[in-house]
Amino acid sequence: MDEHLPVRSWQRAWAVLGLSAPEGLMPRLLGAWAEPQRHYHSQQHLHECLALLEPALDLAQHPGEVELALWFHDAVYDPQGKGNEARSADWACEALAQAGASHEVQQRVRALIMATCHDAEPVGDDARLLVDIDLAILGADPARFAEYDAQVRAEYRWVPGWLYRRKRREVLAGFLARPAIYGTERFRERFEGRARENMRGSG
Repeated sequence: MDEHLPVRSWQRAWAVLGLSAPEGLMPRLLGAWAEPQRHYHSQQHLHECLALLEPALDLAQHPGEVELALWFHDAVYDPQGKGNEARSADWACEALAQAGASHEVQQRVRALIMATCHDAEPVGDDARLLVDIDLAILGADPARFAEYDAQVRAEYRWVPGWLYRRKRREVLAGFLARPAIYGTERFRERFEGRARENMRGSG
């Protein structure tokens, strides 16, 4: 694991945007990602996402916005709550406004974060890239996918086993039913086949 990646990513995102991050924001965000209710949606997930983005920044139209959206996409995470993405997007927009970002930048970042609801096909190159990164875990090697499966179950440990298994199968079946899970050619070539194998063997 590249221990320098978070700082490098954070500084790059704000520099590309031509802005300075509000003071103390990065530690607050990392603290949010380390909250005790998180097992999958944790600093590990954030680090994996940032590591996938770094060599794929050339695919982004607005790379600073995509990188910042990744930092915020699960900044608010309550497994028993609703609207996590919207609340995360609100936090991102508040931070961007404080830093002096334009309304257009704020709204593009909001739309990117909302795309990680995964309730509709992402629109635009940046949203496709962001969603592909968020879903790359589905195409992880078998050991990491098994760990991910266990981590998601831990986040929903309050749900009865029979109900969790049924809902989990429905979620995975929804992804399997798509003509393609990944919207970018690069991620499709790398992860599509393994993701389908993993999900067929899960649940």
